[in-house]
Amino acid sequence: MTQVYRVESPERLTELLLDRGKNVVAPVAQGAVHRFLKIDSVKQADFGYFQAQMSMKGLFLPATEGILKFTVGEKEPRIEEPDLSFPETVIVGSRPCDAAALPIQDKIFEWDVVDEFYKNRRDKTTVVSIACTYADNNCFCTSMGLAPDSSSGSDLLLVKTDGGFLAEAVTEKGEALAGALGLGPVGEPGDRQAASQKAAELITRRFDSEKIPGWLAANFLDPLWEEMCSKCIGCAACTFVCPTCHCFDIVDEPVGTSGERRKNWDACTLWHFTVHASGHNPRDLQHKRYRQRIMHKFNYYRERFGAFLCTGCGRCIRVCPVSLDLAQVLEEISARAG
Repeated sequence: MTQVYRVESPERLTELLLDRGKNVVAPVAQGAVHRFLKIDSVKQADFGYFQAQMSMKGLFLPATEGILKFTVGEKEPRIEEPDLSFPETVIVGSRPCDAAALPIQDKIFEWDVVDEFYKNRRDKTTVVSIACTYADNNCFCTSMGLAPDSSSGSDLLLVKTDGGFLAEAVTEKGEALAGALGLGPVGEPGDRQAASQKAAELITRRFDSEKIPGWLAANFLDPLWEEMCSKCIGCAACTFVCPTCHCFDIVDEPVGTSGERRKNWDACTLWHFTVHASGHNPRDLQHKRYRQRIMHKFNYYRERFGAFLCTGCGRCIRVCPVSLDLAQVLEEISARAG
């Protein structure tokens, strides 16, 4: 049985962490948007937010990072190995759709070759999520097998109740953190779904995700792609705000006889992602590039790892400058699949 604790509020839990000298990351308001940033005071955090514009992805997979330094021009090239030591960190205030992206990313970065940068950050980080009490018309987590109070990816899940918050210890990390903070266990948690149920009722986007992989596998050349996806302009905004997209490029950036090898985010919706040295591009039209994004998320990844590469957070819909609605595309596919 999951151990459940009582906590007054996310703010009080954050105060306890900061008092103990913990490295804390939380949602911080910057104008009209929220971002996950390191905080030194609980006053910097805003836990009443709906959703951060950028997910937690960048905390584990930075948009750009150096992976080694090199010097040439000597007898032998000299390589300076990177520092893989990362601080113990607690993220407080993520949403369940963001936390659920972490086990999805784990399958990629801890698969055949372990990405030590990613793994070390994951090992050193404890995630405290807050169940949603609100949803908008772009949310579709329930169609992806999740819910406003899903615990996947969280170490400690805070759920709002009439008497404060319940803190569910989902993992050993979560139990260790609750114990270190002296949280009091709750014998009978009662109805912990009331607030989150209100959020679930606000989610209007509905489709059967289980029908999608089969249709995708059988309809690679269907006219749907050109009909619905040609308006994509290839800006990659959807990819960069997505908590599960993870493609990256590796480039050497020399300055004189030295330089740095860097890992940078990349995106399958960008023209240069598949362009050959000859200039030929097998995905020569934009709707083919957007098709690849959907194929990867809802067929290829599912085929390999048994899960979807999407948590239904809706960020891609909110940020798209041409209103290309992923949920609408998926609804159409699900309807066509019968």
